Amino acid sequence: MGTKQTIMVVDDDQNIGQLVRLYLEKEGYDVVDFQRGDSALAAFKANPPALLLLDIMLPGMDGWQVCRAVRQISSIPVIMLSAKDETFDKVLGLELGADDYITKPFDPKELVARVKAVLRRGQSDQQENDTISFPGLTLSLTRYEVLYQGKQTDMPPKELELLYFLASHPNIVFTREQLLEKVWGFDYFGDSRTVDVHVKRLREKLTGSEELGWMIRTVWSVGYKFEVK
Repeated sequence: MGTKQTIMVVDDDQNIGQLVRLYLEKEGYDVVDFQRGDSALAAFKANPPALLLLDIMLPGMDGWQVCRAVRQISSIPVIMLSAKDETFDKVLGLELGADDYITKPFDPKELVARVKAVLRRGQSDQQENDTISFPGLTLSLTRYEVLYQGKQTDMPPKELELLYFLASHPNIVFTREQLLEKVWGFDYFGDSRTVDVHVKRLREKLTGSEELGWMIRTVWSVGYKFEVK
């Protein structure tokens, strides 16, 4: 494996921590473990691992808070561990930027397989050119970063993904239904105003873009396009 990759395990159940450590070290990884969310986050900032295995129910800071804080500073892979098997928890974890979600009790061999898969995926993502640039605008989908006129601009994931998709296809018109399918990932039956709301927010954050030679333009009765002059 060459240089060993370090995996940070954060779980207040020491038995689970020891079990995970045993299996991961057997596969050649270095493991550091923590029982508290706040101390794990401090250690993460000081010395980022290759991957973070993160329980949800933690003292100090819970897993949601740690994941949110990590995503503000890093695109390092995160796998959530939880005894909760509700769809809401899985969706919340993934929306906060987790790469995978494993429910306890789990088979340690499955966990190792998931760790390897997520690390592989992360490496291939880094190899792809995921950055789009236009005058005054730089978008990175892996890092979930938007620089507009030299300043970092906060955007929720779906706003950023919508902007990235449109900017990836300059001067091509998409219907609201196509955008819902491509960005939200499903065929949307019913009210398509979700797209309109997101476009409105994007325009508010990208005021003055027309002077830079590009803009999100409404094509009446059809949809939207990222227009480049």
